[in-house]
Amino acid sequence: MAFSSGEAEMNVTPLIDVLLVLIIIFLIIVPVAPTGEEAQIPQENKGQAQTETIRTIVIQVVPNGPGDATLKINGDSITWDDLRPRLFDIFKQRAEKVAFIKADSETEFEPVARVIDIAHAAGVVNIGLMK
Repeated sequence: MAFSSGEAEMNVTPLIDVLLVLIIIFLIIVPVAPTGEEAQIPQENKGQAQTETIRTIVIQVVPNGPGDATLKINGDSITWDDLRPRLFDIFKQRAEKVAFIKADSETEFEPVARVIDIAHAAGVVNIGLMK
């Protein structure tokens, strides 16, 4: 038993083996080439004219009397009979089928509910109410 000094030396071979195993495990778990989110860039539509300049559609309900109201789409007057075909024409080419209904506090709910029903029948998916 020959000891050269009073200090004991630590055997690092098992520690290095454990570290190498951990490195191999982390290399397997972590993907080699992580990919980001795919982005779809809008392409310019060369074949059709850009007729859709107004993105927000606001249907205004203006009260005339009890249970009666006139309608406007983005400021243009429209009749009740022409509302559904006009909304259908507006939203048939749009991906976002969103419209807003604007009415003041004097407007009864019946004409507003009627506009909501007609808009849903014309293909509008989301309807927002404005004051």
